[in-house]
Amino acid sequence: MVEQFLGKKYKLSSSENFDDFMKELGVGFVTRKAGAAVSPVVDLQKDGDEYVLSSVSTFKNVVVKFTPGVEFDQETPDGRKVKATITIDGNVLHEVQKDAAGKETTIDRTFTEDEIKMVMSCNGVTATRIYKIQG
Repeated sequence: MVEQFLGKKYKLSSSENFDDFMKELGVGFVTRKAGAAVSPVVDLQKDGDEYVLSSVSTFKNVVVKFTPGVEFDQETPDGRKVKATITIDGNVLHEVQKDAAGKETTIDRTFTEDEIKMVMSCNGVTATRIYKIQG
């Protein structure tokens, strides 16, 4: 269960195919370069029935509050407005985002003792980002 990972901080340590993934989303050049240059720190908290997923960096801080299985409005780090639903399956947060045009993005965050493996996919373009636990 994800509860054992609450309150732990994970810092981005590697990123694969992220630029191509952002291009597929329609993210502009300047935002892609800024997004690729930072190493966000991610953590997951719980507040009552809600979970709070935070990503903090010098580029942008993003806080997502969600109730598992309940759709919500989200602004992505690159400024897109989407409808998102996050479900929890054991130690995996599975997120589905849909924008106004119907483009669908999936993000799976798999939590383990020492890392979060984040696999993002849109229209067959997949990126993987690994976040390592902070001391």
